[in-house]
Amino acid sequence: MPAVTAGGLVQPFQLGAGSVRGRLVRLGAALDTILGAHAYPPAVAALLAESLALTAALASALKFDGVFTLQAQGDGPVSLVVADVTSAGIMRGYARFDEAALPPEADAPLTALLGRGHLAFTIDQGPDTDRYQGIVALDGADLAECARHYFAQSEQLDTDLVIVTDGHGDHWSAAALMVQRMPADLSGAPILTADEAEDGWRRAAILAASVTKSEMLDPGLEPDRLLWRLFHAESLQMFDARVLDAGCRCSRDRVSATLRSFPRTEIEDLRAADGRVTVTCEFCKTVYAYDEADLDRVYAQSR
Repeated sequence: MPAVTAGGLVQPFQLGAGSVRGRLVRLGAALDTILGAHAYPPAVAALLAESLALTAALASALKFDGVFTLQAQGDGPVSLVVADVTSAGIMRGYARFDEAALPPEADAPLTALLGRGHLAFTIDQGPDTDRYQGIVALDGADLAECARHYFAQSEQLDTDLVIVTDGHGDHWSAAALMVQRMPADLSGAPILTADEAEDGWRRAAILAASVTKSEMLDPGLEPDRLLWRLFHAESLQMFDARVLDAGCRCSRDRVSATLRSFPRTEIEDLRAADGRVTVTCEFCKTVYAYDEADLDRVYAQSR
């Protein structure tokens, strides 16, 4: 099993011969890398950590080749939260906020941070495929509750989620436990009576809800041991864990391509006092600087 103390991991599992499927996510060093690029206030850092854990849980339950993105947008002091993960398990994220308008408490509720708005899930598998997007209102005490509403309303899929975060300064951790009741007509689903399926789902949801924050975040409690502690009586079956890590997809080539999409006359207006045009990646805070010769080369490629 991959070390939990690496960037992070996703541990897939199923219960009741496949009638319930789940994911356990733990984020460690990857979270520190993502949050460490910014000086986030504690409430914003916790919200982004929660978003990243939820993103990893949701994406790992899907088959795709590309990028899964979670975006929360509202009219509160935190106007935007973005977290994404590639099919290879590389994560990034950032939050946009008005620090002066933030509530004083570090554990402020979701409504006090994001206000009214929506939560969107997007799967992008490249230019030759259609994007899939699901949207749900920010109507819940936390992001987990919003996600439960989405699955109940849009997918008609019973889903339960537990997400916890902890940290301060340069060190944060987050974990998510998700269980989902699989449709009875799914290929390979076990043959169960309606009562058996209902009882199995209720037990899974109750057991998932019984997990404690300390268990979820304890680096000494390996994911397989935690899942066994919770679900050993439910025909627990675990699959290969997947490693998660932090990484940004920005590059000088991508920034140059973006600059070329604007007329050069507009780019001239972006010059700093030293005469250079600088572009800063919102995710990793890498700064790309272009002097006059650099811009000549960039726009020469568009001819």
